[in-house]
Amino acid sequence: MGVHATGNNRESGLARVCGSGTSGLLELLGFHPIDTIAKRLMSHTGKVFVPGAPISQGMHNLSAVIFKDAHNAGALRKYMSLFPGLGFAAGYKIMQRVYKFGGQPFVKDYLNTHHRDGFTRLFGEKNGKTMMHATAGSLVGIGEVALLPLDVLKIKMQTNPESLKNRGFFKIMWDEGLGLYRGGMWTAARNAPGSFALFGGAAFVKEYMFALEDYSKATFFQNFCSSIGGAVASITVAAPLDVVKTRIQNKPFDAPESGVSIIKNMVKNEGMGAFFKGLTPKILVVGPKLIFSFTVAQQLIPIFHNFFESNGITKQSANQ
Repeated sequence: MGVHATGNNRESGLARVCGSGTSGLLELLGFHPIDTIAKRLMSHTGKVFVPGAPISQGMHNLSAVIFKDAHNAGALRKYMSLFPGLGFAAGYKIMQRVYKFGGQPFVKDYLNTHHRDGFTRLFGEKNGKTMMHATAGSLVGIGEVALLPLDVLKIKMQTNPESLKNRGFFKIMWDEGLGLYRGGMWTAARNAPGSFALFGGAAFVKEYMFALEDYSKATFFQNFCSSIGGAVASITVAAPLDVVKTRIQNKPFDAPESGVSIIKNMVKNEGMGAFFKGLTPKILVVGPKLIFSFTVAQQLIPIFHNFFESNGITKQSANQ
């Protein structure tokens, strides 16, 4: 089946890897400290601002949650304290973006080749294209569970570094084994709708706001707007399960707690608002992180593709 005006099969695999990998690297360098702050706020089970207590006490508590042992140190040490687990974060973030942003187009290509008529019958021509992008994103999101060990180690370094006890990566993998996949079902439950909303929201904006026939021809502004639509939808849908997933992963290896138990304790001790802890920094700060990386990936993949083709590094396939 040839290309159906959606950019299918346009970019080479090498271009997809390079574009998505570059977006992951740039995201890591710019946003890792912000991610650490969000994870620590989501993991904190007590009240930061206690009713009746002075604001200064609340700010002191907030500093202790964010900077941990460095909260009484100078500005530079405080800043550096927001970079725990950078090695794990680098491996996870770059692999995640390559897998997610680079892998989703392959799944979408497969759906377009083998199931396009089914999507068209169910949803119509335009809606079918959007749903193919969203469904491909959801399937890739579920498969992202394979990268869970690196995510677990990153979060533990950010929120509970004592549990790693200065062990090396391979020692931790050997010691903990399948324990590193704790929370895998919750991660899949979060990723499936979150990735569906991310890629579906982006495709919706390109299709209905900009009437693009070939998504790979989107301008930077169009990619930016589509990334905003996808990121806001994704964060909103995934927020409650993201809090549960984070709390499962930051528990000590020798004292795990099930997702059901965590949910019960959250409802009992913290109220329903606990499911949206960290949502404000995620929307205001982590949201732009996702918008940034998704925009960069969407923009760079076609650029890398054109560069590789013009220099004979890759060749355009015959069906294009």
